[in-house]
Amino acid sequence: MPARSTGTATISFGLVSVPVHVYSSAESKASVSFNMLHKKCGTRVKQQYVCPKDNNEVVPREDMVKGYEFAKDQYVTFTPDELKALEEKATGTIDIIEFVPLAKVDREYLDKVYYLGPDKGGDRAYRLLAKALKETGRAALGQFAARGQQHLVLLRPREEGVIVMEQLHYADEMKSPSEVPIPEGEVKATELTLAKQLIEQGASDEFDPAKYHDTVRERVLEAIQGKVEGHEITTEPAQDGGGKIIDLMEALKASLAKGGEEDEEEDEEEEGASKRKSKRARKAS
Repeated sequence: MPARSTGTATISFGLVSVPVHVYSSAESKASVSFNMLHKKCGTRVKQQYVCPKDNNEVVPREDMVKGYEFAKDQYVTFTPDELKALEEKATGTIDIIEFVPLAKVDREYLDKVYYLGPDKGGDRAYRLLAKALKETGRAALGQFAARGQQHLVLLRPREEGVIVMEQLHYADEMKSPSEVPIPEGEVKATELTLAKQLIEQGASDEFDPAKYHDTVRERVLEAIQGKVEGHEITTEPAQDGGGKIIDLMEALKASLAKGGEEDEEEDEEEEGASKRKSKRARKAS
């Protein structure tokens, strides 16, 4: 099924305008959620807002106002019209401010990802921008107002000729890595050599996320289906993880040995599959 556009926009750089469609880059499969029920009758319970100052009086939505806490327990309130006036006006324009080396953009800034596709009349300019970004190794940095907010965005090309729009965090939203406490110390050369060998042992030349899936979500959904069918959920006994290797050097050596054994098992499985395939081919002939 073709991708469904979630909106439209116009990329603006210099005097060039590129009308585009905006598409979601992923379909979120959030963790399995459970509802709160009344234990006695199984009915789903409802949330209520109460005022602790007025003897926990239930406050209906029409009696609520929005406020901003400017000091401890002190609020300034806003009417719906005032809040609407504060919202950033959506222009539908992705205003490109500068072009930066794509390799220089830290991945920590990434917030959300969207695909952009050419809208009617924008095919030629879209292809031109995508190819120019690819051949220069640069990405377009700009701002885009949507849903009452102004977002920092980065446009980068993909191999397929598609332009990706990444919504970034602003600098003042980011925490400094220097806040992470890391004790001083040195890396031993022998341990570094083994660590590099371990990395090479598990290295791949391609990024293939299709090899991975959420096994926890699958297990939970399977258990829920079993519960629906009348089966009880039982707790599996905890598996013995074996003795802990405290020494870093020993841990590295054991990891390398384990990886070698797994490689041998994979080779044996591939060899066995190849022999079975050849045997079936001979029978067929």
